[in-house]
Amino acid sequence: MTWSGVLLVITTLLPAGPGPAGGATEWRWPLRPAPQVLRPYDPPAHPWEAGHRGADLAARPGQAVYAAGPGRVGYARDLAGRGVVTVIHGRLRTTYLPVRATVRPGRVVKAGTRIGVVEGVLGHCGQVACLHWGLRHGLSYLDPLILVGRAPVRLLPWWDDDPTVGMTPP
Repeated sequence: MTWSGVLLVITTLLPAGPGPAGGATEWRWPLRPAPQVLRPYDPPAHPWEAGHRGADLAARPGQAVYAAGPGRVGYARDLAGRGVVTVIHGRLRTTYLPVRATVRPGRVVKAGTRIGVVEGVLGHCGQVACLHWGLRHGLSYLDPLILVGRAPVRLLPWWDDDPTVGMTPP
């Protein structure tokens, strides 16, 4: 994905940004109240390398998990011994684990719809229960905290070949 593509994705993901039907989409935390971030998104330098492709949120076993935005449930069952729920939001997809699903694939959900409960599976966050929250745009992983306005913003310079063209001397 190019930097202009990343900027376009980021622009469309901001809270109260354009929704799939042209209206506003209000993205929400998947836990209530807004949780502490135990481990932030930390992508690898290359897609094949190890990294942390999501954010770990402080959670209690049995705590309700909610859809971060409107969409359709794409997956809701165990995968490698942990419950996983994915919600498809047009070209975006959010993932939640470990979650015991209370929804089935194909169900249409609104932002804030209960989709399951945090399972008491330890391991991903050490000896502490947590919810791993992920976000993808196509095949690219993104920081899910951008959905709730909490991801770090990185601005890059934008210029043609010579950044001094058009500048007047002091």
